[in-house]
Amino acid sequence: MRHTLLLSMTALLIAGCSSKEEKSFTHIYENNKAYHAKLQKTEKTQLYDGEVTKAMLTATYLFTPTKDQNDTRDERFIVGLYIEDDGSEEGYSDYNLTLNGTAPKAVKALSMHDPLLKNISFRSEWSRFYLFTFPHTKAKRFSLIFESDAYGKGKLHFAKVAKYVFTKEAF
Repeated sequence: MRHTLLLSMTALLIAGCSSKEEKSFTHIYENNKAYHAKLQKTEKTQLYDGEVTKAMLTATYLFTPTKDQNDTRDERFIVGLYIEDDGSEEGYSDYNLTLNGTAPKAVKALSMHDPLLKNISFRSEWSRFYLFTFPHTKAKRFSLIFESDAYGKGKLHFAKVAKYVFTKEAF
């Protein structure tokens, strides 16, 4: 009798504590799936002068997997760029962005109302946004390299497959 009562009480306690919050978190995630998918493919780097941020770059990789083994689509990124002491376009020319050392094929400025920015995870009023298109790369993992002659460089690491899946090649 005691054993049955103890078992019943334990089951009620476990069921009562977890279900409400779990449903709430699941509901929030389900409503924002596109946002979370983009968040997983977003990286940020900053360039400093001492302890002061001089430039900040956020990049979201716009890759959607396909079953095509011969996929040769270009690599596309939405890039948000904030330059601290920039009052004009001229300040942006002091910086360079490459994909594993390769220059972009095209760069297009985006307005704050562009549909491409709808699900981007990091947007600020102070950043300017661009669509960078790079030539296709066969590599599964690669880096965007953000450089400045005055402030050094920062790397943003991306992958066409899950970034944190361990493979034999990783060891």
